[in-house]
Amino acid sequence: MMHLLRRPISRILHLCVSFHEFAPSKSRPIPSPDLLRHKDWLSPPEVIRIFQTLKDPNSALPLLAQLSTRKDYNPNESLYATIIHKLALANNFDSIEALMQQIKADRKCRLSDAFFRNLIKIYGHSAGRINAAVETLFAMPDYKCWPSVATFNTVLNLLVTTKQFEVVHEVYVGAAKLGVEIDACCLNIIIKGLCESGQIEAALKVLDEFPQQRCSPTARTFSTIMHALCGRGRVEDSFGLLERMEAEGVEADAVVFNVLISGLRKRGRAAEGVELLQKMMRRGCDPNPGTYQEVLYCLLDSNKYSEAKKMMEKMMGKGINPSFQSYKLVIQGFCGDKGVEDVEWALRHMLAHGFLPKMGMWNTMLHCLLSHNHSNSLFSQIIQN
Repeated sequence: MMHLLRRPISRILHLCVSFHEFAPSKSRPIPSPDLLRHKDWLSPPEVIRIFQTLKDPNSALPLLAQLSTRKDYNPNESLYATIIHKLALANNFDSIEALMQQIKADRKCRLSDAFFRNLIKIYGHSAGRINAAVETLFAMPDYKCWPSVATFNTVLNLLVTTKQFEVVHEVYVGAAKLGVEIDACCLNIIIKGLCESGQIEAALKVLDEFPQQRCSPTARTFSTIMHALCGRGRVEDSFGLLERMEAEGVEADAVVFNVLISGLRKRGRAAEGVELLQKMMRRGCDPNPGTYQEVLYCLLDSNKYSEAKKMMEKMMGKGINPSFQSYKLVIQGFCGDKGVEDVEWALRHMLAHGFLPKMGMWNTMLHCLLSHNHSNSLFSQIIQN
């Protein structure tokens, strides 16, 4: 206690303020920016909390300028990340760019790869400044930080998502300059971009590059190309890729089979799609909800409404709800077959799953039911409930 009394009164008061500032109390006061005008030392956590509690985010840079005049000014990554977060909340992205230029000039601290990855996401997702995101990636060495493959892939995925396919190649060829070692995720993103831009042959060439990059393609790699091929009616080529998967020891998953079943159905080969479900299960691949839904569509396209009903019962037994379109098609089919009891079954389950038939469906069902004098058994019970 005696050594504290030898200190200036102002320092003792400051210690009391600091203790109260970080005491575990629900009523802890919000630190004021006026603390920056205090002559005594401020700890990094105190400084960060001042910026975290700023009421006006746009005052962050002027406050930082004030902080930089202090003798205890020692910025770190957490402080810069806090300021950037505040500016992003205010949509003040120009100030973020200005701050980054200041950081580069000051060279007060080194920034991590995670810091830049977060900044890239802010530019890409919040600001919509895709060019700034790309420029940030290539500027990282200027800050004495080299991007990881995860940060590199973040930019590639951002470009594909925003359909800036022409820039994807430019970034991809810059991997060596940035010291990034290409991985399977990177190649998958490239393939996705090529497929979405309609360049399937180029995507197939990238598939051949996997061994050259010491990478192995995954089921996702193949399913992406298969989806693009099926979308252009090239179902046989998709099955050729399935054979290639087997030859290369890549195990096909439910997504792969879903793509193939959907491709067959859209080419009018619904019966083959139903058969593929059995082959899939014999291979030990468990169907997912999407698989059952695709097979159900195949049955409905083939006008096999009784089998479709059994499939729907199977799906519901597994906790999978058939789609609205499935109910619509099966009800239309049952009405055409004059299966009044089946129409009632489908309608009850449709309503139970939260789907409400549209006027056209009500008219179809009403005509079917009235022709069989079953209107009271269905509408008087279900509609009233």
